[in-house]
Parts: sequence; C-alpha cells; structure tokens
Amino acid sequence: MTWIDLPAVGKIVGYGLLAGAGLPVLFAAGMLALSRGPRARAATAGAGNDTLVGGSPVGMAGAALCFLVVLAATGWGVYEIYQLGHPSH
Repeated sequence: MTWIDLPAVGKIVGYGLLAGAGLPVLFAAGMLALSRGPRARAATAGAGNDTLVGGSPVGMAGAALCFLVVLAATGWGVYEIYQLGHPSH
C-alpha cells in the first residue's frame, strides 16, 4: 500500500494522543499534586472563614513542573502554527 504513508499516520496519531489526551492528564496530575499533603490554614480577620494558604512543598513543586510542561507544549504548538503561516524561506 504505497498510497498510505504509515509513518505520517503514526506521527499524527502519536501527536494527537500526546496533545489531545496527554496534556490534559498532565494538567490534572498537577492539580492533584496541589491538593495533596498537609494544608496550612490562616484565619481571615473579621470574616470567620479559613483560607487555604498552601499544600505540601513537594506537591507544589510537582504541580509547578506539570504546569510548566503543559505551558511549554502549548507555546511550542503556537510557535509551530505560526511557522506554518509565516515560512522563513
């Protein structure tokens, strides 16, 4: 079957799974990492409600890493789309 470019189909499926399912899963993992660990609470003056200050430092670092990867992948995608519309040659 020479009319089907199987390596191209593999790239399309791979990138589609990575960006279509992988990045949202990575974002969800970052949100889960933020919610784990002991929480410090500080009382607000006059309101009587407690406010969440932060989770565990390891969870916050893991979440930051997940969010940075998602942000970098989004930036790379925008850059690639820009390059398609504005070729350099």
